[in-house]
Amino acid sequence: MSPRRSYDQYCSAARALDLVGDRWTLLIVRELLAGPRRYTDLHADLPGVSTDVLASRLKDMERDGLTTRRRLPPPGAAYVYELTGRGRELLPVLQALGAWGSSALGERRATDAVRAHWFALPLLRGLDGCAAGLVEVGLEEGRFHVWVGAEDGPVYGEGAAPESPDVRLSIDAATCGALGRGELSLRDAVRQRRVEVEGDGALAKELREG
Repeated sequence: MSPRRSYDQYCSAARALDLVGDRWTLLIVRELLAGPRRYTDLHADLPGVSTDVLASRLKDMERDGLTTRRRLPPPGAAYVYELTGRGRELLPVLQALGAWGSSALGERRATDAVRAHWFALPLLRGLDGCAAGLVEVGLEEGRFHVWVGAEDGPVYGEGAAPESPDVRLSIDAATCGALGRGELSLRDAVRQRRVEVEGDGALAKELREG
C-alpha cells in the first residue's frame, strides 16, 4: 500500500482531496452506492481503469475508512467491497458534482462508454423532494432501480427492482440525454409525456400531477 499523498494544507477542501482527489476514487464510490460489489463487477463497470490502479484505489479507500472488504458466506465465498458510513456521506458530494458537470456532458461521443445505472444519481436529483419509494427505470441501455429517500443501505441497483416498485418509469434515449444534461426536468418530461409513468402509489401520483 502506497503512502497517502497530501497537499499539506490546513484546509478542509484540501484534506478532502487528500482522500478522494485521486483519479477513479469518486467513480468507485459511485459504483459502491449500489451496495456491495465484487472486484470483477467494479472492474467491468469502470471501463478504462487498469486492474493495478483499481486494486490500489480500493486499498487506499479501505485504509482511509471509506470502504470495507468482507467475504460472502457460502455458496458465494467471494470478497465484496462496500462503503462505510463515512464513504456514503459522499453521495451529496457526487450529486453536487454531477449537477455542476451536467452542462459539460454534451452529446454522447462515439468513444463514450455507458451503463444504464450511471443515470441513477441524476434521476435521484430529479426526484429530490418527492415521496419516498422504490422506482424501477427502463432505458434503452437496460434497467435499474433507485430508492428515493433512502437514509442507509444501497441508493440504487442494477436490473429490475428486487420487489414490486412503487413506480415504473420508461425513458427514451433522447429524453434521457436531455435530463442528464439538465436541459429538461423530470417533472417537465412527465408533463410532456416523454416519460411513461406506471403505478398507483403516492410517488406515481405525485409525478403525474407534477
